[in-house]
Amino acid sequence: MEQQANELIVATRAALTQASALAVQYSFSILGAIVLFVLGWFLSRLLHRWALRGLSHVRGIDMTLAHFFANILRYGMLVLVFVTVLGQFGVQTASIIAALGAAGLAIGLALQGTLQNIAAGIMLLVLRPFRVGEYIETPEVSGTIVEIGLFATEMRSLDGLYRLAPNSTLWNTPVTNYSRERTRRHDLQVGIGYDDDLDLAVRTMEELAVAEPRILAEPKPSVFIDSLGDSAVVVTLRYWVDTPDWWATTREMIKRVKLTFDARGISIPFPQVTYHNAQQPADLAAQ
Repeated sequence: MEQQANELIVATRAALTQASALAVQYSFSILGAIVLFVLGWFLSRLLHRWALRGLSHVRGIDMTLAHFFANILRYGMLVLVFVTVLGQFGVQTASIIAALGAAGLAIGLALQGTLQNIAAGIMLLVLRPFRVGEYIETPEVSGTIVEIGLFATEMRSLDGLYRLAPNSTLWNTPVTNYSRERTRRHDLQVGIGYDDDLDLAVRTMEELAVAEPRILAEPKPSVFIDSLGDSAVVVTLRYWVDTPDWWATTREMIKRVKLTFDARGISIPFPQVTYHNAQQPADLAAQ
């Protein structure tokens, strides 16, 4: 009985000694993990702030893109801190990294279309084929850019409709930007009758181009005979204007050409077809 009591006391002492040793060991591990986590948290925030400040000073970098890259750096640092904290407790971090890699691959395959839009959004924000406020046209969609996001681009059509275009559709297709260049050309084509005074029509269009203040002097406006149509001689007035004035100027010039031609007796004929009835020989007509 006494021997059993001594064995129990010895076992208890050994268990307490082992527990105290484990407590000391894990207390240092827990304390180190807390210190690593706190330092990593503040370091990630500091890295995010530095990256955002540095990218904001880079010319051509959109703030949406700057926030995206800064967040990647921050959360990448937090993942590294998390793996390091687990290593403090003796966890095999190699298996965790492999599991994270496999999970990332699975997520990437599942979100392939979304990641494609993100990649296209990054390229659109870096290369800037269009900016907010510019009017663009693609084979599938057209409108004024309202916002360029990482996933999609918001647009407003000419008739006031809201449009949301995935970035991948805008990146993988030709884009015509009507607002990017400072100046823009317009060819005003007018058909006049074959019996009208051709020199008068050319001189009239030249005078109208000089009288319009929004038409640029350089490149100099030009008037030329474009083609001989089925029912009209096509005269073209080619001129350049500032891009913001293009729409209003072209509409006004069409109106002035029509009114001036009417006042000077220059006709703008409708498409017409002339039929000629050939005379039959007299001997055939007698029969």
